[in-house]
Amino acid sequence: MPSQQNKIIIDKIIEAANYKNYVVDFCLTTINEASQKEKWNEQKALKITESINFKNFRDAVYNMFAYYNELELEAILKNYEQDKAYQIANVMVVNDALGYNLEIFANDIVRGKYIAK
Repeated sequence: MPSQQNKIIIDKIIEAANYKNYVVDFCLTTINEASQKEKWNEQKALKITESINFKNFRDAVYNMFAYYNELELEAILKNYEQDKAYQIANVMVVNDALGYNLEIFANDIVRGKYIAK
C-alpha cells in the first residue's frame, strides 16, 4: 500500500483522469447487461445500481500505484492535469491487472456483494 502522502496524490490522479466516472460507467454497463440477460425487475436493478461505490474499488487503484515514489506520482499527476491526450490514453484503463480487478468488482456488484444489509 502506498504511503498516506502518496494516497493523496493518487486521489488527485483519479480525479484528474476522471477514473471514478470510468469505474461507475463500467459498472453500470455490466449491471445493464446482467439486468437484460437475467430479466431483472426495476427494483432489483435499482438496488444493485445503488450499491456502486468507488470507495470499494479504491484500494485496487492504490495498489496499482504502490511502487511509484512521490516524485513519479507528481509527474503523472502533472501530465493528467496538463495534457488532454494523456487523459485519453488513461494508464489506469490500459493496465491489465487493474482492468481484471475492475471486472471482478463489477461482477461482485451484479451478484449483490455490496448491497447494504
